[in-house]
Amino acid sequence: MRIKRREFIYKSALGVGSLVLGASLPSFAKPDANGFDPYEIVPLGKTGLKVSRLCMGTGSNGFERSSNQTRLGRKNFEALLRDAYDRGIRMFDLADLYGSHSYLIPALKDIPRKNFVIATKIWWDEGGLPEPERPDADIVIARFLKEIQTDYLDLVLLHCVTSADWPRELRKQMDILSKLKEKGVIRAVGVSCHSLPALEAAANEPWVDSVHARINPYRASMDGPPMQVVSVLKKLHAAGKGVVGMKIIGAGEFSRSDEMRNNSLRFVMHLGCVDVLNVGFENSNQIDDFAARVRNVPRPAIA
Repeated sequence: MRIKRREFIYKSALGVGSLVLGASLPSFAKPDANGFDPYEIVPLGKTGLKVSRLCMGTGSNGFERSSNQTRLGRKNFEALLRDAYDRGIRMFDLADLYGSHSYLIPALKDIPRKNFVIATKIWWDEGGLPEPERPDADIVIARFLKEIQTDYLDLVLLHCVTSADWPRELRKQMDILSKLKEKGVIRAVGVSCHSLPALEAAANEPWVDSVHARINPYRASMDGPPMQVVSVLKKLHAAGKGVVGMKIIGAGEFSRSDEMRNNSLRFVMHLGCVDVLNVGFENSNQIDDFAARVRNVPRPAIA
C-alpha cells in the first residue's frame, strides 16, 4: 500500500498538531494525586534514550518544509519550544518535511545538548519536498546536522512508511543509517508508520529501534481497528522497541469533546505499551491543557 503525496498532505493537515485543545478544564480542575506525570522521564523501549512522556511535535499541517509551527515565525516558534522545555518536555520531534530543524537549538541555546532528545525524519518518497532529488541517507543526515546545529541525532526515522515490504524496499537507506549509528552520529533508528501492514513489518524487523504509530480508541486517522493496532504495539513493546503514540486526539476530531479526549488519553496510557505521547502544540496553553489531562489519568492499580 502506497500513500499518495496529496493524500499524505491532506491527512497531515488534519493531524494531531492542529487540534484545538480546550481553554479550560471544568471537570478536570483538580489533578488526580495518583495520575500520570506528563513530564516524567521514561525509557524509550530499549533504545537507551531517556525521554519525557510528553513529546513536542513540530509538524502540524507540515509539508514542503513548512508547518503551523514554523508559520508562527521564528520568534514565536522558538519561544514556544523554550516554553515546552521549561515546562518539562525533553523530547522534540522534527522532520525535513516540516522545515523545523533550524529552530530548536537557538531556542535552547543555553541548555546542554545532553539534556534533551532530538528525533527527526527522512522523507524518502516522491513529492512532499521542493526538490525532486532524494539523496542517500548519509548525505541527508550530514545536511540535518548542519541545519539543526548538533553533532549527533538521538533518533532518526524513515518518514511515513506504508508498504508491508518497506524493509526490503528501503534496505539501502537502513544500512547507511546503521553505519552512522555505529559511528555514534545517530543513537537510534526506526520508522513512522502509516499503515497496519507497515506497522506489522516494523514489529518483525530487527533493525527497528523505535516506531511512531497512530493510536486512539475511536479509529480516528488510524491504520486499522484499535485492538488490531494495539496487538502490534504490544508486540513492538515486548520486543524492546520504543513506541511513540501519534493521533491521540484523533487528528483533532476530539477537539470539542472533553469526554473523547480524556477517554482517548486514558485508553492509550493504560495500554502499557506506548512510551511517549507526541503532540504538535501550537501555543503554550495547549501544552498546559494537555498536561492537565494527562495528570488526571489515574495510574492502573497494581495487583
